[in-house]
Amino acid sequence: MPKVRRGNKPPPEGWEIVEPTLMELGRKMREAETENTDNKRKTEITWNIFRFHHQRSRYCYEMYYKRKAISKEVYDYCVKEGYADQALIAKWRKTGYEKLCCLRCIQPKDTNFGTTCICRVPQSQLKGDKVVECVLCGCRGCASGG
Repeated sequence: MPKVRRGNKPPPEGWEIVEPTLMELGRKMREAETENTDNKRKTEITWNIFRFHHQRSRYCYEMYYKRKAISKEVYDYCVKEGYADQALIAKWRKTGYEKLCCLRCIQPKDTNFGTTCICRVPQSQLKGDKVVECVLCGCRGCASGG
């Protein structure tokens, strides 16, 4: 997750549509980065940061691809300045990855058995009604299929 930085180039027309929401999510992410982690497991420390990173990228994705409320220039500016994760958005556009929580969950090298994360398994295929939580990002299920 790259640090968000404003470059020398001024924001394009239409930036004011997404700016308040992105600034609010940025503020929440900074709070998550500085919160007390004494009572958390080692794996839980970054979960809120991943959650806000996902929300920020999802917001830009929805505004450009679904609602068509922002222009290509504003979307490119969000990606260039680090407000949106281009690799994650590229996965969301592919079939089967529409609800993907983070890129770490589909990387086999990050798991014990060389497969994808447990949160990628559809809820209907899990045994029992046990709640499954991803160790990497805290996701409780981001599989698109049923």
